[in-house]
Amino acid sequence: MVYLVGAGPGDPGLITVAGLDRIREADVIVYDRLISERLLDYARADADLIYVGKVPGQVSGADVSHDQDAINQILADKAREGRRVVRLKGGDPFVFGRGGEEAEALRAAGIPFEIVPGITSAVAVPAYAGIPVTHRGVSASFAVITGHEEPGKPQSAVDWSHLAAAVDTLVFLMGVKNLPEIVTNLVANGRPETTPVAVIRWGTTPEQSTVTGTLADIAERVAEAGLTPPAITVVGEVVRLRENLSWFEDRPLFGKRVLITRTRRQASELARLLAAQGALPIELPAIEIEPVADTVPLAAAIDRLRDDGYAWCGFTSANAVELTFEHLAERGLDARSFGGTRVFAIGPATADALRSHGIAADV
Repeated sequence: MVYLVGAGPGDPGLITVAGLDRIREADVIVYDRLISERLLDYARADADLIYVGKVPGQVSGADVSHDQDAINQILADKAREGRRVVRLKGGDPFVFGRGGEEAEALRAAGIPFEIVPGITSAVAVPAYAGIPVTHRGVSASFAVITGHEEPGKPQSAVDWSHLAAAVDTLVFLMGVKNLPEIVTNLVANGRPETTPVAVIRWGTTPEQSTVTGTLADIAERVAEAGLTPPAITVVGEVVRLRENLSWFEDRPLFGKRVLITRTRRQASELARLLAAQGALPIELPAIEIEPVADTVPLAAAIDRLRDDGYAWCGFTSANAVELTFEHLAERGLDARSFGGTRVFAIGPATADALRSHGIAADV
């Protein structure tokens, strides 16, 4: 079985509940370049993680991971082994994600599949830049267009005259390289040069950056800012709303990189709190907590604790709490072992850890 799962636009919090469930259950995860790798933390420890990301403008040579036919083959081969395969794709699989092609290949190979839609960057990224794609009195329609079509293509799949005249908001995906041609085509087909434009790079992530302008100057502004892919382009009067609706880039720690050196288990919660304030947390655990090799003294202390041999028992860290209760569990014991012994905790995190095991610290 293969699950084609949309990972959302970059912020790992934007994946769907169904998508996260599939990641947790997967035997194999075949993932793209633009997904948040923090989502892979939810995978089982024994799951195979296979990277098949494609970098625009780069050819990988012998690396078949960048070839679509090879990706299709990987999906089919792993599924035939009887494994649950998740194909994790940025945004939504069916919005310029080649999910339809992969589903066709699976159907042709006789492999069952399931589609798990994701939040497309075409809507989420403008929202994180404070730009609604529709707005009463401003925009009643929007279109999502590939910006990756080769300039000068003899028969363009894009109806420029219709887009320029009949659609209020235009969202171009993957269009930074071709931005000058996009602008030229829109203006040549009647879109006013004064039309507002926004180009948003790495949208929904702490690295998000936004350049605004008009059709007359946006290509020059983007070049001056050194904006490179991945980015999307929004064309339309709704861009003016950003001045009043910008929120994501206004958070107190936006754009700050924060190195976290705590243990991985403790770092994850801190990383979540920092990310909520706009920071880019980088987890680099510098310490690792391991149980003592000689557990005889601890076992003796627990035996004495159960016999009410202590008036007080103190914990200096949450790690000490967890290791103690792991040892209790190994012996089939729990918080009842503390009996009438009073307990003190140093620090609120230690007190919280005790509370999670059913003990309210006396001090």
